[in-house]
Amino acid sequence: MALPLYWRGMPEPLALDGASLAVGDLVSGIAASSGVVQGVARVVTDPSFGDVEPGEILVAQSTDPSWASIMYVSAGLVVDVGSMISHAAVVARELGLPCVVNVGTGTTAFQDGDVIRVDGDKGTVELLARPRLVAEV
Repeated sequence: MALPLYWRGMPEPLALDGASLAVGDLVSGIAASSGVVQGVARVVTDPSFGDVEPGEILVAQSTDPSWASIMYVSAGLVVDVGSMISHAAVVARELGLPCVVNVGTGTTAFQDGDVIRVDGDKGTVELLARPRLVAEV
């Protein structure tokens, strides 16, 4: 269960339905740092336990300065919550990484190992392949 991004009064918990995207589906957000990158997604919910390999695309709920070490080795960023002046967006521009923020469901829609394309110009993230589908081929 998770809390909604905003609420009034008592919040209604949301069920985490897991990854419900199909190959070819797009998730939209705010184009925060230009460029296009394709690679393997790494969903990280806590930077102290984040084991991001160089070239992977970091998918997170939000970021702050404690995320700097794993952002530095990432090829791109996808963030559930944010704006053009959020931490992830500013750091992505400084590092020259494609970044899409405010996607809302990136950490639940994508799984570790998914192959995704981050388009920091259009503000979209496309699911290109799922690990289990790649293994079956």
